[in-house]
Amino acid sequence: MSVHDVNVAVIYYSSTGTVAELARLIADAAEHAGADVRLRRVAELAPRSAIDSNPAWAANVAATADILEATHDDVLWADAVLFGTPTRFGNVTSQLKQFVDTLGGLWQQGRLADKVYSGFTASATKHGGQESTLLALYNTIHHFGGILIAPGYTDPAKFTDGNPYGTSHVGGPDTPVDADAATAARVQAARTVRFAKAIKAGLAATS
Repeated sequence: MSVHDVNVAVIYYSSTGTVAELARLIADAAEHAGADVRLRRVAELAPRSAIDSNPAWAANVAATADILEATHDDVLWADAVLFGTPTRFGNVTSQLKQFVDTLGGLWQQGRLADKVYSGFTASATKHGGQESTLLALYNTIHHFGGILIAPGYTDPAKFTDGNPYGTSHVGGPDTPVDADAATAARVQAARTVRFAKAIKAGLAATS
């Protein structure tokens, strides 16, 4: 197969910018691994007054204004989709969940099945619900009939960041994404692309 033989969509929500930075790292790593990549953010649902009350939130909205909003076409185009979300009480943010919920029609048509999916997250505190957030996200993938590719402990670096469910980072706007999270992002992106290529080729060979 050619170098750019799979399409990867990185679709995320970020309030103060941490998940946005993880999304960029994952998108760059997926491209480096040989994928065509679309980096997309989901629509903001919070009122402007709430955004403006938090300088870091307002700054991130401005900084990411040039990133296109995710559409159904981005999911249909993709052979692999990586969803990113901060934790909200140990769960997926309403912004990302709202986008996922709009995919119901595509799910009914079976058009979300047989794609590769993976997820990444961040929280402001240690043990702040990162693993439960990813597990909650992955419930949806099972309903899609998607093929879940989590990083697991498949690379020595994973024993440093310690999250087998997906890339994660502890911190907010005053705690930039660190080297451990950046490495985890590269590992996850490369693994996702690798299996997307293999599954796409395998399905084509058996169709």
